[in-house]
Amino acid sequence: MNSISSATTAPAPLQPSKAYPAAQAPERAPAASVQASTAVSISSEARAAAAKEAAETPAETAREASGGDRQAQHLLARHVAAGGAASTTTK
Repeated sequence: MNSISSATTAPAPLQPSKAYPAAQAPERAPAASVQASTAVSISSEARAAAAKEAAETPAETAREASGGDRQAQHLLARHVAAGGAASTTTK
């Protein structure tokens, strides 16, 4: 004889509650009132640093790359990949 009783019954299936209304689509704002902005503002220090980097000579970039500057290493690698020669001359 089996010692486990099979007299346990499964609970009744859950019925949906009528307390919650059916799901409704959220109201959307008119398309004219939704505006995306792509404007970015940077500090004057960041602007000056970007201008300095843009005006940098290839020799300065190579010197910074040899000193461990990751951005300079990346720029130098792109320059070499584009067919330019790597400059190792330091001033």
